[in-house]
Amino acid sequence: MPQKYPKEFVNLCRSITAKRPKTVIDHILKHGHITTEQLKEKYGYNHPPRAVRDVREYGIPLETFRVTGSDGRRIAAYRFGDASKKKFSKLSGRTGLSKKIKEYLIEKYGCKCFIYLESVDESELQIDHRIPYEIAGDVESTKQNLDDFMLLSGSANRAKSWSCEHCENWQTLKKKRICISCYWAYPEDYSHVAMRPVRRLDLIWQDKEVDKYERLKSDAKMVGQTIPEFVKKIIEKAIERKKD
Repeated sequence: MPQKYPKEFVNLCRSITAKRPKTVIDHILKHGHITTEQLKEKYGYNHPPRAVRDVREYGIPLETFRVTGSDGRRIAAYRFGDASKKKFSKLSGRTGLSKKIKEYLIEKYGCKCFIYLESVDESELQIDHRIPYEIAGDVESTKQNLDDFMLLSGSANRAKSWSCEHCENWQTLKKKRICISCYWAYPEDYSHVAMRPVRRLDLIWQDKEVDKYERLKSDAKMVGQTIPEFVKKIIEKAIERKKD
């Protein structure tokens, strides 16, 4: 059931106009909570945690709990956290990710995804914090460091969101230094991927390169391997030949 909230909290909720967080907020204000099932089926958001994250980045507390979905399984649901413990204003939450930030990053690094490194149309690039807002927040009293942000394709942003939200540092530790050395923050220089001692390489075949990918796919199938396994073997053999 919907509850009564402090006026300043409701004013903050009403001031948010970005479509995705506004959808979540308006639904909770009206119904008391929103489920992952509703986010997917009613509103068409295939990655509910991303929509929830947007709300939290505006300074609005959300807590997760479990309910029974239409198929009888337990699913995640979200409601507002304790709105009485904090002073709210329109300045709460993240600093707006402006056109200026995007232009700066494109001019400095090129019109490409920072994770997958492929060229992407400017309209498809999304601005994201290198270190998640949930860990680092925004310092509104000082000048924003534009290099604290990165440009990501939609698929890279979804992959990063999923990995971050399942990381122990996100869930419990909340230590910025751990994020700084993570692949998802600085893929060019990292020591772990979401606290796992692994290394990651993302390869993209595009345009005329797609035919080469299909050949790799066919060759991998012939020897009973997945494409990642097959490509890794090729790379390992090349390294061994170089040693010789």
